[in-house]
Amino acid sequence: MASPAQAWGPIGHRITGAIAQENLSGMARANVRILLGAEDLAEAATWPDDMKSDPAEFWKKTASPWHYVTVREGDAYKPSDAPPEGDALTALARFTATLRDPQASQEDRRTALRFIVHIIGDLHQPLHAGGGDDRGGNTVKVTWFGNATNLHSVWDSGLIEQRSLSYSEYAGWLSRAITPEQVVQWNERDPAVWVRESIALRKTIYPADPALSWDYAYQHRKEVDDRLERAGIRIAAYLNWIFDNPAPALRPARRK
Repeated sequence: MASPAQAWGPIGHRITGAIAQENLSGMARANVRILLGAEDLAEAATWPDDMKSDPAEFWKKTASPWHYVTVREGDAYKPSDAPPEGDALTALARFTATLRDPQASQEDRRTALRFIVHIIGDLHQPLHAGGGDDRGGNTVKVTWFGNATNLHSVWDSGLIEQRSLSYSEYAGWLSRAITPEQVVQWNERDPAVWVRESIALRKTIYPADPALSWDYAYQHRKEVDDRLERAGIRIAAYLNWIFDNPAPALRPARRK
């Protein structure tokens, strides 16, 4: 299976959250503020990873598989790919239902919102749509500018941190580069599409030479930026859909 390690390090997740924050509709922005208060989506995006240090079984075991998917055959996710403990797509569906449920508690909806932001980011990291043979690149040993690591870590954080930018600087650079046409083109809420894109990219990123440095960083820089940009736009699109099209409130049963 792919590794439960975080997809995108904290900087990457904050970048996707910051881009999403700028692209929320008025209704979505208001609902996010109601649920999160002063916390914005850049801060919320890292919460499910931050909570992995909590000793509770929920964080150590139950929620661990919800950061990735494994597609063992073909290039498209199938419901049968989900293991009994669930994966990122089953968790996304469950948290979406909670966030849209007018009867759910504020705390449950707040948790659901944070997970949705995080999971959409996860699914845009190509090694979090693994093929089930190398734990999402964790067993692929490489060096990154001379330091021993693995391919998963390079894509989680190495390629991003190599730019030496804060998350706000990086997000600002990317946001200014996103065109209105791209916002329209990337306004895709189907997670199966995100997974297919990640699988297609994953197949191209395994290096022939395990000694990675400037050449590898240059080769994949545009791809990393593209996945971060798309994730941010799609987080916003997904939340806009949820909050602009709320589920109808349950009506009380009529008395006979």
